Amino acid sequence: QVQLVESGGGLVQAGGSLRLSCAASGRTFSNYAMAWFRQAPGKEREFVASISWSGARTYYSDSVKGRFTISRDNAKNTVYLQMNSLKPEHTAVYYCAAELRGLGSARGRYDYDYWGQGTQVTVSS
Repeated sequence: QVQLVESGGGLVQAGGSLRLSCAASGRTFSNYAMAWFRQAPGKEREFVASISWSGARTYYSDSVKGRFTISRDNAKNTVYLQMNSLKPEHTAVYYCAAELRGLGSARGRYDYDYWGQGTQVTVSS
């Protein structure tokens, strides 16, 4: 079992930046590929970015490529999502997720084994 706790969300003006963190506990963090998803009101949960267990490989949705950066620190059992040049359409609840022994390339929500409770990101225009 892995417990995931997100933090770093909040209210930011368009054009601003936020860094989300997801702290993991319970099992060996480096055994897991990690990902960020988001869910806006009335919409399906969608893939944002993912990272392999070592951090060597990262993957992004087309909508955030070049704007968001996923990274991890296995010594701190933490995965990050740096979000720059935010827009109102980025407003959503952001969730981190873990996939046991995953390669880091999975984009489906059902590929992931564990989820955090989410953190709200609101971008004002």
